[in-house]
Amino acid sequence: MANDELTVAVLGPGGVGGLLAALLARAGHRVICLAGADTVRTLRDTGLRVHSGQFGDFTARVAADTELREPVDACLITVKHTALGPALRRIPARALGDGLIVPFLNGVEHPAQLRVRYRPDRVAPAVIRVESTRVSPGVIEHGSPFAEIDLTGATVPRDRLDTLAAALRAAGPETRVLDDEAATLWAKMSFLAPFALLTTRHQMPLGDVRAQHREELTALVEETATVSRACGGPFDPARALARYDAFPPHMKSSMQRDAEAGRPLEVDAIGGALLRAADRHGISVPVTARLVAELRAAGH
Repeated sequence: MANDELTVAVLGPGGVGGLLAALLARAGHRVICLAGADTVRTLRDTGLRVHSGQFGDFTARVAADTELREPVDACLITVKHTALGPALRRIPARALGDGLIVPFLNGVEHPAQLRVRYRPDRVAPAVIRVESTRVSPGVIEHGSPFAEIDLTGATVPRDRLDTLAAALRAAGPETRVLDDEAATLWAKMSFLAPFALLTTRHQMPLGDVRAQHREELTALVEETATVSRACGGPFDPARALARYDAFPPHMKSSMQRDAEAGRPLEVDAIGGALLRAADRHGISVPVTARLVAELRAAGH
């Protein structure tokens, strides 16, 4: 990677990908958005329009294509896990060159899948804490007063991570590089799983969940934290509950928004992965198991 301008591909310019693509482009980097033909035409014509209380309202010009056709410094993967398999056809390994693969996916199982397809020492998992939504092709609404990224990668050269982190940080999101990949992914999972499963199951925002289903939330946080600890992640259920209490009451999970829109849900990538990890370590997670079963029974 160069130390100044990077070439960054973004697979899936939706709520998260569109926000990051626009911020990086505004900061002077070359950004190539990879998407379907209709979205590609829109982005080529009008660019990415962002509405954000934190970063302002702006339009960023980006390149767009249906497939990666040139080497890049990094490719950010920001599609949903439910669309990952077909979407990866847009990133031929031969075209990627020496570029990093940086998945911003929910769950904990995707890095292993990507390391089979691409160079294992170029897969750099990342987690992002943000509420950002694509309201129409090329139009992004960033609703949270924060955007925070943790970048990691057990076998990725540290200078590659540092260079990308510096670019992201300068573009706007608070970004840090963390050494422990498992701990990084499970820290996100420990917060995301209860949030996603409960808001989706009860079809209500976080504030109503923590007021009306406090006992269920507490039990699910305890289960998730126990599995996290067994997998090398953090165990701090009290801190997780404090974070939920500090979040704006109107916040919805991306899974809940997908359910409202009739889109496929990441129940397996989040809840299923949690159940599989619990089973591997012989941990009982009855609340998680019930919620996942209820969501699957509802057709999710």
